[in-house]
Amino acid sequence: MAWVLVVLAGCLEVAFALSLKQADGFTRLWWSVSAMAFGGASFFLLTLALKSLPVGTAYAVWTGLGAAGTVVVGIIVLNEPSSAGRLISVALVLVGIVGLKVYES
Repeated sequence: MAWVLVVLAGCLEVAFALSLKQADGFTRLWWSVSAMAFGGASFFLLTLALKSLPVGTAYAVWTGLGAAGTVVVGIIVLNEPSSAGRLISVALVLVGIVGLKVYES
């Protein structure tokens, strides 16, 4: 169950980052509010997961999922560049996340 919380927290981290982009330097109220809500919910779920997971692994997975997810959603939704180098880099982040989980013990 703790890993499910980390994955959900990572998804909320993506929503947080995208809301920050739309908040335009906190000049757009509702996007700013949504960014704070998504960020707070993400931290909350991570905190719950850390009750039973190693902090180093859980934190790395959370940040990795947030970063990789944000890049992928940025490419798909915001028409950000999708060069081979960016895609390979995201793939390497995901390989690192899997490696942390596989070699957890």
